[in-house]
Amino acid sequence: MAWDVHPVTPDRFDDFADVVNPSRRADACWCLSHRLRTREVEELGNGSREQAMRRLCERADPPGVVAYLDGLPVGWCNIGRRDDMPRLVHSKVIRPVDDVPVWSIVCVVVRGGHRRRGVTTPLIEGAVDFARSRGAPAVEAYPVDPPGRMDTTMAFVGTRTMFENAGFDVVGVTEALAGKMPRLVMRRILA
Repeated sequence: MAWDVHPVTPDRFDDFADVVNPSRRADACWCLSHRLRTREVEELGNGSREQAMRRLCERADPPGVVAYLDGLPVGWCNIGRRDDMPRLVHSKVIRPVDDVPVWSIVCVVVRGGHRRRGVTTPLIEGAVDFARSRGAPAVEAYPVDPPGRMDTTMAFVGTRTMFENAGFDVVGVTEALAGKMPRLVMRRILA
């Protein structure tokens, strides 16, 4: 098996979409909720969430990475500077634990048919490498620690085990919930 992880640049947009929205539903999240407010979606994408995400992919720091297994896109990780994510900046329930200018992972998606096949470790490692290449001193994630299998509707936040496997440590607990479970603050120091 050959793994590759790449930033979601315009030429990789369809690969990203194949993972997060294979039916190309216009009303789908398109992984924008942490990055853009409704009026910004209007301005950037003329009301189209897909077009707004396409514009984000044109930026110097694309909004995440796509993982490939033997050339097939199988995973997506939304990662960026915490300060560039308004929903985190203004969150009353996921507060910064200190003043380190972390990068944050807010969403991890594994393509249908590829779950439980070891996608998340290379995906998260690739996201960390991407953040490191852009000068990030640390990367944070806000997963849950489920007692068993996770409900797939909330699985995008990730699990404690998933991030521990990628070298993250628990550094706090948020007031946020996902699937009625508290979300942790997990961090991997890079610098």
